[in-house]
Amino acid sequence: MYAIYIVKRTQIYLDVEQERQLRDRAQEAGVTRSALIREAVAEYLAPSANEGSRMARFRAALDEVAEAPAALPPGAEYVEDLRAADRARDEAAEQRRS
Repeated sequence: MYAIYIVKRTQIYLDVEQERQLRDRAQEAGVTRSALIREAVAEYLAPSANEGSRMARFRAALDEVAEAPAALPPGAEYVEDLRAADRARDEAAEQRRS
């Protein structure tokens, strides 16, 4: 039994590497390149699947950051370390000029 559906022809431009990878993947899967492209477009355009998983990953990343705040020294110590690094860099540059 054949599935009947209407498709519209379009043209895309792929670089050489993209075309090679698409051809290889189509051969491995036993399908046409067009079928792979239609599948990729459908997945890209599916708002609930893509946006849901993207939002879930984003929220998970935020949760991870919130649970483990950056281990920074106290503010004054942090600023003094930065200033000391700046002074050392300036002194090294001055020695190279001499």
